[in-house]
Amino acid sequence: MADQEEEDLKMALHMSMQHAPPEPKRSKPRDAATGAPVTSPEDCRRMQRELMATAAEKRMMEAKKESPASNSPVSSSKIVKRTQDVSKERVLESNSPVSSSEVVKSSQYLSKERVLQSKEANLGKEEANQLFSMTFGSGVSKAILAQWSNQGIRFSSDPETSMGLVQHEGGPCGVLATIQAFVLKYLLFFPDELGNIASNTPQDLGFRSFSRNRHVATDNFASLTEDAKERALMNSMCEILFLCGNNKRAVIATLTILDIVEVSEDTRKDEVFTKALEGLSIESGSDLQNILRVDTYTSQASVLKRLKTMIPVFQSRMGAMLFLISALLSRGLDSVQADRDDPSLPLVTAPFGHASQEIANLLLCGQAVPNVFDGRMDLGGGMFLKGIATSVEVGFLTLLESLNFCKVGQHLKCPKWPIWVVGSESHYTVLFALDTTVQDENELEYRESQIRKAFDAQDQSGGGGFISVEGFHQVLRETNIRLPREKLDHLCGTGFIVWSEFWQVILDLDKSLGGLKDSTGLMGKKVFDLYHFNGIAKSDLNGSQMSCGGETPVQRPRLTKLRVSVPPRWTPEEFLADVAVTSGSGGNESGGKETEVAKPEPPQHAPLVDCIRTRWPRAVCNWVGDPPSIV
Repeated sequence: MADQEEEDLKMALHMSMQHAPPEPKRSKPRDAATGAPVTSPEDCRRMQRELMATAAEKRMMEAKKESPASNSPVSSSKIVKRTQDVSKERVLESNSPVSSSEVVKSSQYLSKERVLQSKEANLGKEEANQLFSMTFGSGVSKAILAQWSNQGIRFSSDPETSMGLVQHEGGPCGVLATIQAFVLKYLLFFPDELGNIASNTPQDLGFRSFSRNRHVATDNFASLTEDAKERALMNSMCEILFLCGNNKRAVIATLTILDIVEVSEDTRKDEVFTKALEGLSIESGSDLQNILRVDTYTSQASVLKRLKTMIPVFQSRMGAMLFLISALLSRGLDSVQADRDDPSLPLVTAPFGHASQEIANLLLCGQAVPNVFDGRMDLGGGMFLKGIATSVEVGFLTLLESLNFCKVGQHLKCPKWPIWVVGSESHYTVLFALDTTVQDENELEYRESQIRKAFDAQDQSGGGGFISVEGFHQVLRETNIRLPREKLDHLCGTGFIVWSEFWQVILDLDKSLGGLKDSTGLMGKKVFDLYHFNGIAKSDLNGSQMSCGGETPVQRPRLTKLRVSVPPRWTPEEFLADVAVTSGSGGNESGGKETEVAKPEPPQHAPLVDCIRTRWPRAVCNWVGDPPSIV
């Protein structure tokens, strides 16, 4: 450090003696210049010499002040408050040299990339109040704030569920489950990248086109290293934040209190941060203004570097809230409000403090839209309901669809990777497959999705599952379905057509007329495995699990393996009459073997099965042990 400071000072003195400044290696950020803009080359050269000399002098003075204490050991529990802001300036990540005539222009650009260096500049009073109000509302209870202030982003310590993030009761599970889905994407389908990439190497995280060729991941989760899990977490957080920032920027929110914390080499950061956060609470916008530090970045490399440093912060009890704030600021508060159908409601829902669908959608697709259907729905009179605009990396399924409260569109239902956040009335969990071919459509599924897409395009009921007679005729034309006159009159007799009735007619209609009736009974046969992870664990505020009688935890993170069989005929009863079941995904042989069984296992049921059937209709599920829980 001393050598670098001496070199800077020599450079500044050398520049002051030159007629023209040398080409700088990289520009250093500074506060915007006051007064009239500098235009002449001489003024630019003088300003550059002054800046370099001042920077070098400041570093030398700081070194002298700190040198007497440099030989003193730092106690592992000691927190040292600095007398001035010692945040390091960030260098603009550009390969182009900056000439003397661009000093002012570069300074203005650098202000967008550099770390904001004062509390006042991080979040203004109005912005902080807006952030708190839109997130929690004006009447939020202390219990809800406590839920969101006591949830870190930490992996499970159990070997079987070591790939999973542990969730405490209620509240931030929507944030954790979404991060979990992206973490699984990297752990399952990009393990080599996690193991081979050096810590300082920039990565391309998810903004390229991925191959959807067959990929079968391993389920040996106990073999995952801590380093691989940390890289997967950093990559996931980086990808989500850039997704929220329209792939142009990412904002990372941390705490100003951690800028005045020094940690000795023999001290764990998480222990020091835990002590530093004792007594810290967030109950208003002014609290956010006082404690938040906001850094804005425009490159993945800088975000990954910052996240690596700040991982202990996100593992701390404030982690989930800080990540949600980071996502909201990456999107922009005004943009978040514009995404929503009703921006007057808080994003964290009352009375239990759960993450709303808008939060889940923001982290999944980068927009805080409130609905899960594809595109947007025109209500007439210039009014629209906003849904998911584009395809997504990981998807979403919900129990509410099985109860006919909503309709999940194909963007969320068929993501790029076979990973889904699963929503219930009060909780978020994760469903995933190891084999990418589970989403490959066979003949029946392709025809069904084609007909359903045409039907949904005419559905103006908000997902209610019925269309007008005029819309129905349009569906028949688009899908080349030729219904006999008596069936057509029966469906149109009430003035509207219900999907369930229409679908039953299609199943009974011969393939030659555009239906799905198949005399062979083989069209649609499919057997594959899914895994369900529920990370919730009842715990105290310190993260240690509660026990009954000091022995067995009340609840621990749980991973359940399910065998899913999609019947080859139209009813589960007909499927169960079969005596042969082919193992493997997508009806293909998993290991080149076909398993013959005298009788399939009887189907089991749980609410998760209803969610799975929204993705694979008529699916039959089996598992070992207790039923999987989505609450």
